[in-house]
Amino acid sequence: MDKLGLYPIQQPFDMITMLGFLVLIGTVVNNPILIVERAVSNLRKRSMDVLEAVTEAVQIRLRPIMMSMVTTVADLSPLVFNPGAGTELYRGLGAIVLFGLLFSTLVTLTFMPALLSLVLQLAVRFRKSKKRIYL
Repeated sequence: MDKLGLYPIQQPFDMITMLGFLVLIGTVVNNPILIVERAVSNLRKRSMDVLEAVTEAVQIRLRPIMMSMVTTVADLSPLVFNPGAGTELYRGLGAIVLFGLLFSTLVTLTFMPALLSLVLQLAVRFRKSKKRIYL
């Protein structure tokens, strides 16, 4: 049993808590996929520069990402931070989803666009060098 946050709450790592990882994966996997799809679409259809395409994709998805993150965190905070009767069973699930969502939002809005722009720039360079070889 580990302590949860600043409160001396003991929370076991049981099956319901592990179910939180499945809920978390289903929740956070969509945002990066939509950012990548929009950036690639910007490159192909709108002929944007890589940096411009990724920036526009993140700007378009920023509001929906933040709305879903803020509402989920606000909904789960009482379950995680207010100890009481009836919260023992689902507190672990709530903690996994709450803190995982906060961390994944941070990664989705910072690290992922940087990595995406690097990969797309390498893909554009590779495609240009491939055309030179065959021409």
